[in-house]
Amino acid sequence: MRPDSIDLFKEFGTALKIKVVSRTFKFKQPAGTSRGVYLLRKVWYIVLTSSDRNLPLLGLGECAPLHDLSCDALPDYEERLKAICRDIGKSGRMNYKSLLRYPSMLFGLESAVLSARASLAKHDYRQLFDTPFTRGEAGIPINGLVWMGSYEEMCRRMEEKLEAGFRCIKIKIGAIDFESEINLLRKLRNRFGKTDVELRVDANGAFPVQEALHKLEVLAQFDIHSIEQPIRAGQWNEMAGLCRMSPLPIALDEELIGINDPDEKQRLLDTIRPQFIILKPTLHGGMAGAEEWMEEARQRGIGYWITSALETNVGLNAIAQWASSKINDLHTAMPQGLGTGQLFTDNFKDTDLQIEGDCLWAAHTRERKFKSQLHTFVTAWNSREEMMEVQTSGSTGTPKKLTVKKSSMKTSAEMTCDFLHLKEGDTALLCMPLDFIAGKMMVVRSLVRKLKLQAIAPSSHPFKKLHYAPDFVAMTPMQVYETLKVPRERFLLKKVRHLIIGGGAVNKDLELLLQDFPNEVWSTYGMTETLSHIALRRLNGKDRSEAYAPFKGIAVSLSHEGCLVINAPMLCPHPLTTNDIAEIRPDGSFRILGRKDNIICSGGIKIQTEEVERKLETLPCPYMITAVPDPKFGEAVTLLYKATPDVNQSEIEKLCVCLLSKYERPRHYIKTAGLPVTETGKPARMEARELAIGLLKERALSCLCEDEPYC
Repeated sequence: MRPDSIDLFKEFGTALKIKVVSRTFKFKQPAGTSRGVYLLRKVWYIVLTSSDRNLPLLGLGECAPLHDLSCDALPDYEERLKAICRDIGKSGRMNYKSLLRYPSMLFGLESAVLSARASLAKHDYRQLFDTPFTRGEAGIPINGLVWMGSYEEMCRRMEEKLEAGFRCIKIKIGAIDFESEINLLRKLRNRFGKTDVELRVDANGAFPVQEALHKLEVLAQFDIHSIEQPIRAGQWNEMAGLCRMSPLPIALDEELIGINDPDEKQRLLDTIRPQFIILKPTLHGGMAGAEEWMEEARQRGIGYWITSALETNVGLNAIAQWASSKINDLHTAMPQGLGTGQLFTDNFKDTDLQIEGDCLWAAHTRERKFKSQLHTFVTAWNSREEMMEVQTSGSTGTPKKLTVKKSSMKTSAEMTCDFLHLKEGDTALLCMPLDFIAGKMMVVRSLVRKLKLQAIAPSSHPFKKLHYAPDFVAMTPMQVYETLKVPRERFLLKKVRHLIIGGGAVNKDLELLLQDFPNEVWSTYGMTETLSHIALRRLNGKDRSEAYAPFKGIAVSLSHEGCLVINAPMLCPHPLTTNDIAEIRPDGSFRILGRKDNIICSGGIKIQTEEVERKLETLPCPYMITAVPDPKFGEAVTLLYKATPDVNQSEIEKLCVCLLSKYERPRHYIKTAGLPVTETGKPARMEARELAIGLLKERALSCLCEDEPYC
């Protein structure tokens, strides 16, 4: 039962700002119905924010009346909508009773409020409900819609839907001659029986009353699931007679428009007794009004399904999520009418609705896979098992699996949260792969400290669809660098209270770009064996440092080879000798100079790969330093660089002469299409060496062929 009103000020604890924004969208192709052809679609978005600029509240809803169909499609629609929103903004109260005459406005306001709730609870204004659909675990079966057009156009559109994998086809009829429409249905049924393809037709009230029964009898021979609104709405007695005598089940659609009083709904259903009703929140009283129709239909054994009313992706997202919350209420798993998101050339792009086969999904395949990984990991973490399996990144060799204690992971998480003063309710963003320890530990930190975690599949632009900055995020240098290129993303990144950067070295150029950040930015030091980082160094502000400060309880020392030794009994049972050449300062902090296995021994001179790369940071192209076997020097310093149109080798050689000592200068310069990296974006050193050796052999063979005409 719908509430009389909602006190929004009390619910959100703040005064609200409500803005109405109109937009006009263009159909990809003319959308033909029995009432005419749509070329453009005008909608009004309701944007709900807080007067408190620090509160991350954002609500978005869509009001999309159909000008020749909706009961509230009035000439002064925009003025009335703005007046209603002004009243709600002043009083903080949304009154359902006063909105009954305006179902499209009610739906827009309902979904904007749900969206605002989601922005606070989940830090994602797009996830209005928590269902398997919204979590990316299940799709919603939908029908394939064939718009009206010429016979040839409708045949083509039907073929496209069948080829796309739809197993329920809905064909709009009533705009061309009836015989041509029958031929179209015959063509489909000659190829597919009713067990292969479910067939629905929508007359949009096109049949004259005196012809309707005859046409229904003709249509019945094609095993049609149902026909929507065979005659014009408002003829209750005539429609009741058809529902009694029709050989086809009849579904009411337009008949429900404007019937907003509960008693009137009961009277309509008791009079007509249809087999189905079709629910469109924009037309039929918003979500609350549609739920009243559902309850009345259930009590009378009337079936129903949900469809859109040509909304853009804002409204469609809300309807689909609402429908997914009602799936158990639907009488069967019948396909819903939610495939209209691909109708427009310029649809709202901030939602991830996708059609695959005959299902609507709430996210791209990549996002769904990532959320499934997250669910699997959380399930494993909450199990009674004391151990978990993790995998190294493979930056210095073949990735390997390790078995670690959950209690040690919990301790690591607490160390980071305590150091950064993260508290329950803070928001965190997961945007790193869950295959490796960095992503896993972001989840563990959120579970241990009860942070609000938002998960986004790893990409170079994790802030692309965010509207509020999280309190805490871990990113790779590449992700930070790419995010800084986009002004809107850079603005949000600068508002993150705690940004930690790991998975690779932070070069000087990137470090300089971070100096104007007002909040904390840290570089991390750690590895899989230490269950993520054991030390941080500040990259910006007055506490900026070149050295890493270990967490409390962690001690470091140097091996006889000058490599860092980590003693962290709470994380790993034995001291861990790393391959990192380091220097330790009197205060216990340390600086990493490079890796022992990245030392090139050329002519008896030891050259640290990372040190050479640091000196070459001004090169105008991506590059890596590696080494190849050399008969005279043992190993020869080699520069791999990525080919770009505006870079030539002579320019690179000149820069190397200026920037490097004579021992560090490359003996080989090799152009390549791409530089090898690991799955986590780190330089793949072994692959780089093998690539350089292989390319040098190809170069030598090419030279031989030039000298030998028969090669």
